[in-house]
Amino acid sequence: MSDNIKNQASEYDASQIQVLEGLEAVRKRPGMYIGSTSLSGLHHLVYEIVDNSIDEALAGFCTGITVTIEEGDIICVCDNGRGIPVDIQEQTGKSALEVVFTVLHAGGKFGGGGYKVSGGLHGVGASVVNALSEWLEVQVHRDGKIYQMKFSRGGITESINVVGTTDRTGTTVRFKPDPEMFDDTVYDYETLHTWLREQAFLNGGLTIAMEDKREGKEQAEIMCYDGGIKEFVAWLNQHKTPIHQDVIYLTGKKGDAIAEIALQYNDGYSENLVSFANNIHTPEGGMHETGFKTALTRVINAYGQKNNIIKGDDKVSGDDVREGIAAVISVKLPEAQFEGQTKQKLGNAYIRTLVDSVVNDQLTVYFEEHPAAARAILEKAMMANRAREAARKAKESVRRKTGLESGQMPDKLQDCNERDPSLCEIYIVEGDSAAGSAIQGRDSRFQAILAMWGKMLNVEKARADKIYGNDKLYPLIVALGAGIGDEFNIEKLRYHKIIIMADADVDGSHIRTLLLTFFFRYMRPLIEHGYVYSAVPPLYKLSRGKTQRVAYSDEQRDKISAEMREDNPNAKVDISRFKGLGEMDPHELWETTMDPQTRSLRRITLNDAIHADQVFTVLMGEDVEPRREWIEQNAKYVVNLDI
Repeated sequence: MSDNIKNQASEYDASQIQVLEGLEAVRKRPGMYIGSTSLSGLHHLVYEIVDNSIDEALAGFCTGITVTIEEGDIICVCDNGRGIPVDIQEQTGKSALEVVFTVLHAGGKFGGGGYKVSGGLHGVGASVVNALSEWLEVQVHRDGKIYQMKFSRGGITESINVVGTTDRTGTTVRFKPDPEMFDDTVYDYETLHTWLREQAFLNGGLTIAMEDKREGKEQAEIMCYDGGIKEFVAWLNQHKTPIHQDVIYLTGKKGDAIAEIALQYNDGYSENLVSFANNIHTPEGGMHETGFKTALTRVINAYGQKNNIIKGDDKVSGDDVREGIAAVISVKLPEAQFEGQTKQKLGNAYIRTLVDSVVNDQLTVYFEEHPAAARAILEKAMMANRAREAARKAKESVRRKTGLESGQMPDKLQDCNERDPSLCEIYIVEGDSAAGSAIQGRDSRFQAILAMWGKMLNVEKARADKIYGNDKLYPLIVALGAGIGDEFNIEKLRYHKIIIMADADVDGSHIRTLLLTFFFRYMRPLIEHGYVYSAVPPLYKLSRGKTQRVAYSDEQRDKISAEMREDNPNAKVDISRFKGLGEMDPHELWETTMDPQTRSLRRITLNDAIHADQVFTVLMGEDVEPRREWIEQNAKYVVNLDI
């Protein structure tokens, strides 16, 4: 450790812990602090504690973090940073450790000397985790001693005391989420693993270990990526075919702000741009993304015109130059301004200038030094430009041929009477037979039916011009009314429930996946807003005399069968399996699959867009081997394809 870092380490004390306000109302309004009390909020507790450890890593004092899920869904987060200060904090007269865990908005993030940059949900951190935990205990290794403190639901149960000696530094936090506050307190390993992997990519060289010690769920992984976001981009492209060998890496700083960009193009048609600010994912983008997009478009056009590849006044658009890109933008900056409570969008205007400058200057140099890569990227953009023009012409041609102008709906659509989108739902039904029953069985006041038939286009292997010319997808685009791709406008959507109704067999699963791939690639806001559902048709019909019931799973079949024989264990219950939606009469279809009072719907959620991109690439892409491996590893989950 250098003398400078030693001095900084010794200066990290209670004077650098600032208190902005008291810990109030967290248990009354937890959603204000962690977003929700659902599973996302439960996992956010872990992110908050790990964020504090990562802040130590950003400041240069932590090289390793271990996250453990213990039996009973107890979380333990251990780091080898400096250890939270334990001396008296002047503003309160209490130990800094107590302040950090009992006062909202307390921490080294707000003072100029603690951390130059930091994450954490508006800095609420440890105190909110404490408030929402049945119990929490913290041990600090610092100054040769082990300090311990215990809490319950925000209150202190054991004051700070020395429990031993140590030759290391760091902080260990163990906590059990309060079942009174959360809908569910069972942690999902994959959710935590995905987030921790991102953090390991974003902090090159930092070692993050994760272990699940729960009985029957035991697994562990150590993640460390010395290549940082370059390795992140290579990972994003692992199931795709790059069109140039190197992952391009660009970086620069201005004052205390640092920008890192890594990118590589593949031969696919989708854009995969992932951005972060202070290690926090910004799915709604912001100034860093704007700066990147503007500079990328400018540099590619300038190179093309300078080398006479782009003629005259022709230009390729931003959408053209981002087709097939996999890119990660990571900025670290003091006083980050996030729009919204959940930090979805970065608002600092000067970051746009920094990122623009870094990309403009360094990518220009890279292109001059790597002409083969530059030409491959430019030719892909020009091909995308031609395809976009072909798509526009295809759209016009289809409109003329089919008469699908604004206001005219496709023949396969049986619309509903209601015109308020928030009250309307559309069933996308596989096959004319099932669609016929659905049309007869539906409530036409608010339920529309669109029949899909024949082989559907796999959009993972097709460009936009093929989509507009496809006789299966274009009626769907027109019926929904919101456009696709860069023209998509959620405000124009005609239905706020889009329900995929396909058979519960392999063919039905394939159709569902094709439709979900289409929505993910070209209408992603539908999934992000929670408008896409999968109908759950019954698998079995059970009959005893005049009594008939349906079951949606093998377990439910067995349970219902037992219930129907309660009065007579020897009674015969006839069990038949539904072969498909088409064999149900309209009344059966309404009762089992369409009646809002009795049906079962599965909302399609987008928990992690990066993971979803990988899944769709594997499932619907060209390579057979990765698909076979994925299906073998995930066969038990395919029924509930959660993207």
